[in-house]
Amino acid sequence: MPTRKSLQLARIFGIRIGVGPSWFFVLFFLIYWLSGYFHEVLGGSRTTAYAVAVGGALGYFASLVLHELGHALAARRLGIPIAGIDLWFFGGLSQMRREPQSAGEEFKVAAAGPAVTLLLFGVCLALGTIIASSSRFTDVALTKQGFITTPALALVGWLGFINAALLLFNIVPAFPLDGGRMARAVIWWRTGDRNRATLATGRAGQGFAAIVGLLGLWAFASSGSSAGLFTMLLAFFLYQAAGAAVVQGSLARRIQHITVGDIMDRDPVTIPAEATLLDAHEQFFLRYRWPWFAVIDPTRHFLGVVRQQRVESEIAAGRPALAVADVLDAETPVRIGEEAPLETLLGAEGIGRLGAMVAVDSDGVLQGVVTLAHVRRALGPARPAT
Repeated sequence: MPTRKSLQLARIFGIRIGVGPSWFFVLFFLIYWLSGYFHEVLGGSRTTAYAVAVGGALGYFASLVLHELGHALAARRLGIPIAGIDLWFFGGLSQMRREPQSAGEEFKVAAAGPAVTLLLFGVCLALGTIIASSSRFTDVALTKQGFITTPALALVGWLGFINAALLLFNIVPAFPLDGGRMARAVIWWRTGDRNRATLATGRAGQGFAAIVGLLGLWAFASSGSSAGLFTMLLAFFLYQAAGAAVVQGSLARRIQHITVGDIMDRDPVTIPAEATLLDAHEQFFLRYRWPWFAVIDPTRHFLGVVRQQRVESEIAAGRPALAVADVLDAETPVRIGEEAPLETLLGAEGIGRLGAMVAVDSDGVLQGVVTLAHVRRALGPARPAT
């Protein structure tokens, strides 16, 4: 799913938890729907039903956060940086700063989320068994009609049911679901071809999304239920994500033998680290009209990037003689090896934030700069020889 701007709710284990605007809509809708359901199950006071509904909705999203934390912590343990976790309309998404580099990494990260959900289901099952007999808990978890229970048992039963449903849905071997990612890891491991695995699971995801969409259409046509509309909308998002995986797999197969060194500019314009901010502004930013430049030392070691906005703010603050090396942007990861495949470049954070990456060798010496314009030329149709 695409990255969205989100509002930060909390930080757990140093990982940012954010929500998109659609999350609030789903939260209020879920509380409204659960209020009616719990009133039927509990009977009596609507206030009690509403309170349990709020707990059920928050418990559902807490389950999603824990599921995504499973992915995020597994990725971080493997050395994959995590930008954060976002909750949105239909679930959650862990934002990894790079893709897994092996089938083993892919499988471990993908399997961690369902493992947490399975654990949550086990916890709910154990709590429900403690609160009441196992048969009564089963009745609540399966929402048996006409069954009246206690608020605690109803809440635990709902959370057990929704975690079981999330688990079963997520392990379907179709991209972008966790089961699809696990299937991609297995195919990747068996064939040694990640792109072939992405294509296979992406097409499976498109097929699964089509089935989900037809089921939603049938439900809406037969009863006019809002659940049918939500199911069709879910199918649309699933099909989009699966289609993106198919495009990614096809493109990656096409460019799998192209490296950064094949397309980069080997003689880019750079700013010496000892240059003053005034010199940088007059000789580089005003001349070339670029928003940032790579900064190098006398031996051409890449030190970082300097942004026009920072230079102008420091000059306005009365520090024009400050050295460029003192105002480097150290936050954006823009380094990449010139031998890195083009597929790795396309997934790099720097290419998305700055529109370029700086190619360096193993000693950190600048070898060139590769921009989105270079990528577009590499991906464009081949021109006939003249």
